[in-house]
Amino acid sequence: MTMLNPATDAVLRTHYQKSVAEYWNNNPNDDRVNTKLGEVDGLFHHHYGIGDPDLSVLTGPEDTREERIVKELHRLETAQADFLLDHLGDVRPGDRLMDGGSGRGGTSFMANQRFGCQVDGVTISEYQVGFANDQAAHRGVADKVRFHFRNMLDTGFEPGGMRGMWTNETTMYVDLFELFSEFSRLLEPGGRYVCITGCSNDVTGGRSSSVSWIDAHYGCMIHPRSEYFRAMAENNLVPIDVVDLTAATIPYWELRTKSELATGVEKPFLTAYKEGSFQYLLIAADKVGG
Repeated sequence: MTMLNPATDAVLRTHYQKSVAEYWNNNPNDDRVNTKLGEVDGLFHHHYGIGDPDLSVLTGPEDTREERIVKELHRLETAQADFLLDHLGDVRPGDRLMDGGSGRGGTSFMANQRFGCQVDGVTISEYQVGFANDQAAHRGVADKVRFHFRNMLDTGFEPGGMRGMWTNETTMYVDLFELFSEFSRLLEPGGRYVCITGCSNDVTGGRSSSVSWIDAHYGCMIHPRSEYFRAMAENNLVPIDVVDLTAATIPYWELRTKSELATGVEKPFLTAYKEGSFQYLLIAADKVGG
């Protein structure tokens, strides 16, 4: 059930934003994957994985096969978050970071554990805010890791207060020019923004049916690769590193097809990645200027 908050209309300013929030507040099918994987060690993510899976999980006793697959999928999604954090640069305990579209907080908790700094997560899902703040209290880090019911296009945070920021598979729900304008406002000069996202491949000359299927499934609007760089350039964000993770994520999706948690979205993802119409990128960019 959707939770009610008197500030809802101030945060969710369009019908589309309200529909996205409704999806993540109430959708039981995709949440089933996130919940099951997070139960492995209490670290709940809302993204996919990278790396070479240990395929030995597919052999052995049948009664524990699913448990082994779930643990391996969770290891791969945690490896993805670690890879993102590797690109944040020099972060000190006194710095402040922001997780844009923070979900249930997995990457935020990893960042706090790694750097010892304050982390603020923002999400338009009131359910996710409550869940993540409960997790922060349970972990004993509520004084350092906080989650807010705010719109990442207009956070209300003070300008120049963030040393680093990231989005992990959330940019496909927003206008990139609006988003990077706000992120540029929030970052201190020389601050770092890291993005992991799926994007359509401009070289193929259009959107494939598989990419359109993914869009429809998640109610999102996948952007072409070039739009990320145009929006960054317009908002004083200069890429320092771009990593194509497409080949690194395909094994995760192939393993997920073997799991009871498969939702049916695996096939279009694999088709789009393998045909080259869809790419999985990490982009790290520095804020230049004041």
